[in-house]
Amino acid sequence: MAQLNIKPEGSCRWDAAALGEVMLRFDPGDTRVKTARSFAVWEGGGEYNVIRGLRKCFRLNTSILTGIPKNQLGYLLEDFICQGGVDLSHAAWFSYDGIGSQHRQGLNFVERGYGLRGAHGVSDRCHTAASALSPADFDFELIFGKEGVRWFHCGGIFSALSETAAETAVSAMRAAHASGTVVSYDLNYRPSLWKSRGGKQRAQEINRELVKYVDVIIGNEEDFSASLGFSLPDVSSESIQKHTYKQMMREVSAEYPQLKAVATTLREVKSATVNDWSALLYCGGEIYESVSWQQMEIFDRVGGGDSFASGLIFGFLTGKSPQECVNYGAAHGALAMTTPGDTSMASLEEVASLVSGGSARVQR
Repeated sequence: MAQLNIKPEGSCRWDAAALGEVMLRFDPGDTRVKTARSFAVWEGGGEYNVIRGLRKCFRLNTSILTGIPKNQLGYLLEDFICQGGVDLSHAAWFSYDGIGSQHRQGLNFVERGYGLRGAHGVSDRCHTAASALSPADFDFELIFGKEGVRWFHCGGIFSALSETAAETAVSAMRAAHASGTVVSYDLNYRPSLWKSRGGKQRAQEINRELVKYVDVIIGNEEDFSASLGFSLPDVSSESIQKHTYKQMMREVSAEYPQLKAVATTLREVKSATVNDWSALLYCGGEIYESVSWQQMEIFDRVGGGDSFASGLIFGFLTGKSPQECVNYGAAHGALAMTTPGDTSMASLEEVASLVSGGSARVQR
């Protein structure tokens, strides 16, 4: 398993860039979607959450490759992304027909869950601007060649949106790989997105092609099984779970020898608001276990895995050891789940403190 070869700091315009859809998330707060009378609104998306965390928490220069409609919802999304500090110079803007038959803004209605009632999401993302993206919408030579990108991230959510989205992901990852940019990919299997597009069989066909251009792959057991065809038994014991995950990581690495790292989060769900949380990283032929948190209280679990990815990537980009990388990822994911919305509200100082054993004592 070869080591990552990351372009040095300052050599590129972008420390990291991501390709994916950014939705507007409607949060009913303490009530439910079907009984809500008002919603808080955030922005979020699997690939975007990673790149925003790298900008807002870890203070790196980042850019998002996405599609946005030219209407009031698209402009609202633009305002959110600008507040998050992520560059939009490579976003593709699409005309809007007035009724949403094409080039719509993706919407995501998400209940946080509580106790025995799990978190629940209802997405409205058909015919969105991001799903209409094609390779022709981006100048990959400019992005990866002239401007330069140290790290590029994409994921299985975007690749599932449409055939042209999958083609765009392949083209972007090929261009990134050819330029010497490190490529990461979060499998992020979502059954609802593949249901009308051939299910697991089609997901595996597309993801197996994409993984050829990946250096760092991220996912949980369901992701690796549904997206790539790896099969592991259901387990309940934490020690057995860790053992099977470690075996899976070795098998994935053997199947795709170009991979430099394989990472996964470990979540034992006690209730919607109490989880055990940790992570594993397979890198350089060794497996590293993160700091773990037992009976961790959760405010909003959505985006925890994405924040794990951004903490992990930050570690690699700043030359930290594999053990530090997985610790930063797990700590950032844990902190992200203590606040509402998909995206992290944590600071680098908070993450570093948690990694070094900091507590939840009041700070004055």
